[in-house]
Amino acid sequence: MQYYGLIGHPLSHSFSKAYFEDKFKNEDLDCFFVNFDIEKLDSINDILIQYPDLHGFTITHPYKKEIFRYLYDIDDNARQIGAVNVVKVDNDGHLIGYNTDYIGFQGVLDEAVDRKIITKAYVCGTGGASEAVKFVLQRKNISFDVLSRKNDSYKCLNEHGFHDNELIVNATPVGMYPKSEEMLNLPYATANNSDVFIDLIYNPEETMFMREAKKHGANVFNGLKMLKLQAEAAWKIWRG
Repeated sequence: MQYYGLIGHPLSHSFSKAYFEDKFKNEDLDCFFVNFDIEKLDSINDILIQYPDLHGFTITHPYKKEIFRYLYDIDDNARQIGAVNVVKVDNDGHLIGYNTDYIGFQGVLDEAVDRKIITKAYVCGTGGASEAVKFVLQRKNISFDVLSRKNDSYKCLNEHGFHDNELIVNATPVGMYPKSEEMLNLPYATANNSDVFIDLIYNPEETMFMREAKKHGANVFNGLKMLKLQAEAAWKIWRG
């Protein structure tokens, strides 16, 4: 019997447990998936003691950066990104950190942009998910600005608005279930059908961020494909 899990807080929005439980059932695997909703990451030591058969887990908000201090080793890509969303527990009980968020985002971006030429990108948020987004944008030579509530970047964007062929990525939890009515303060009315809006949130399926952008003709995508791609990449790491 093998255990896998998800660590974060809160986890009421997450579909990961259902995704992996379906996978285990469909592939007839003797595995179990547990949600570890913890308010402080130091509880991870208790989890490892309680679940000696834990082979790996994913990490979500708000611990993708904080997890570093618990890791024995870190994959090169995760180290470059500066965030970890997958941890493998090796045979000696060591925690090895990886990042599969960038794999998931790259898949969504390729579908969303297709043959479009993106002239500029805006990344909303400064957490672990945004680091994976920036990593992919840098690889694709797409220039970007990071928007944060800690400075005047949102205010500046609202003053000049969006232009043609721009990419806007919501890498924050704003608009995530159960606070689905929340929305980032952006100049949605200046968007058009050459712009692409990607929300890394997948619950709800259509966020207010997506809905407002779509009103003005923008192309919108949620994070469900990203979830599936990063989850499958995590599974390969755990089993590989």
